Amino acid sequence: MNITEKVSYIKGLAEGLSLDETTKEGKLLAAVIDALDDIAHQVDEMDMDLADLTDVVSDIDEAVMDLEDDFYGDEYDDEECDCGCEDDDDLYEITCPKCNNSITVDFDVIAAGGILCPNCGEPLEFDLSALEDEEE
Repeated sequence: MNITEKVSYIKGLAEGLSLDETTKEGKLLAAVIDALDDIAHQVDEMDMDLADLTDVVSDIDEAVMDLEDDFYGDEYDDEECDCGCEDDDDLYEITCPKCNNSITVDFDVIAAGGILCPNCGEPLEFDLSALEDEEE
């Protein structure tokens, strides 16, 4: 049962109760049901818009993949590119102890010794002495 059907069911229950809309309570319930009905219709419209948008994004994604295939050919492989970009293996996820947000940094940032959390500004320091001891 979707949201519109649920609101229609509630409307039916209210009509079955023969609510007196001249009383304060009856006016309130009628207004709440009308608001729910409006919300349900807006949600249905947004769901349809979202479905249309999803279709468009999928079409764009397919077109971009086709363009990549045409441009790079069959030999293109993300793992063996010569573009100078770094592999995901060189990235590390750090959790800020103050705001508990995770950030992703590369080894160069860690080797520098520290950074400020981009979310809250908390200084994050990295101690590499344990790695240096292992190398010796």
